[in-house]
Amino acid sequence: MSDPTREAAFDLLSTVLLRRRSLEEALGALPPLEPRDRAAAHRLAATVLRRCGTLDAVLEPYLRKEPPEPVRLVLRIGAAALLLLDTPSHAAVATAVGLTRRRGLDPFSGLVNAVLRKVAAAGPAALAELDAPRLDTPPWLWTSWGPTARAIATAHQQEAPLDLTLAPGTEPPAEAILLPTGSVRFPAGTRVADIPGFEDGHLWVQDAAAALPARLLAPRPGERIADLCAAPGGKTGQLAAAGAQVTAIERDPTRLARLAENLRRWHLSADLVEADATAWTPPAPLDAVLLDAPCSATGTIRRHPDILHLKRPRDVRALTEQQDALLAAAIGMLRSGGRLVYAVCSLQPEEGSPRIEAALARGGVRLDPFTPEELASLPEARTPEGYLRTHPGLWPDRGGMDGFFAARLIRE
Repeated sequence: MSDPTREAAFDLLSTVLLRRRSLEEALGALPPLEPRDRAAAHRLAATVLRRCGTLDAVLEPYLRKEPPEPVRLVLRIGAAALLLLDTPSHAAVATAVGLTRRRGLDPFSGLVNAVLRKVAAAGPAALAELDAPRLDTPPWLWTSWGPTARAIATAHQQEAPLDLTLAPGTEPPAEAILLPTGSVRFPAGTRVADIPGFEDGHLWVQDAAAALPARLLAPRPGERIADLCAAPGGKTGQLAAAGAQVTAIERDPTRLARLAENLRRWHLSADLVEADATAWTPPAPLDAVLLDAPCSATGTIRRHPDILHLKRPRDVRALTEQQDALLAAAIGMLRSGGRLVYAVCSLQPEEGSPRIEAALARGGVRLDPFTPEELASLPEARTPEGYLRTHPGLWPDRGGMDGFFAARLIRE
């Protein structure tokens, strides 16, 4: 019999690991599925992506030679179900063998059966001696994260919680945890559509760290502010809810349409412009600009574990050039005394302070450090220079947060 969850998980993993496409793109290409099966397939595939190194280390003693890639995917799916998702051993083994046959890999069904039975017999002990955070992190990322690498990689072992930003005047839902920074949090796996107020637009999904750059820009009613690279619109919503006159710039028409739909649901308004932010010029100098620049997104690995497998060091080098161009354009949009907050959801050092230092070296701006008072709810995220630097290892007792860098500049 067909198992839609395993079938879909296999397709998702094939798209990410063999065809090197994002998990979001892979999800969009799935055939129609029951919501329950789709969610289960996503969870299974994300678990494999998150714990790939550990799963391969568990399988290694039982493989005399390297199996074909599709067979390894089946083995990873079976091992993840056995060791990480509490699937009964007979069900995990049987569904993996069935998946092998349905994918035309019949000559390997005996191998899959034998290997997974041995993994099932080993049970949790198979994981006990492994350094999972290190195994599940590409070496180049581990090295780049320096002293915080183990805390970050340990946080990546778990699904991220669900964070939301409240519209002004909205009471936190009764089941929510109110975080010190003002966001509200629900456990991982919470269906956002079930949260009171979501469908009515009184709150929206936004990681606690992602909500900080707009707050640190400190928008005031009536100010003319541009939100660059604005989709999907969480930060645009924050600025508009504060009473600013917001222009949201987004070059991707599909993402711009999504931003527009979000604003309609949140009962907020902004001027939407489809344009490349490096080429757009405001009709008059602006009071402030928020630039959440395109980046490697390594700060969001808990939510997007495919990043572990898709990003390469050369990608970061290419992105820094784009970030410099966007910073220069954003500075040029400001009036004298206007302020700019630059942010990236990246853990990579090259995308953070060196970009600010390069902007300062070009002239025309000065650094406006975030004060201890501004970050009183998260003092550990303030660097000695007055930058914001969060990472998933912060707040381990609360469920962590995404990795962000942010800095504020003033136009001279």
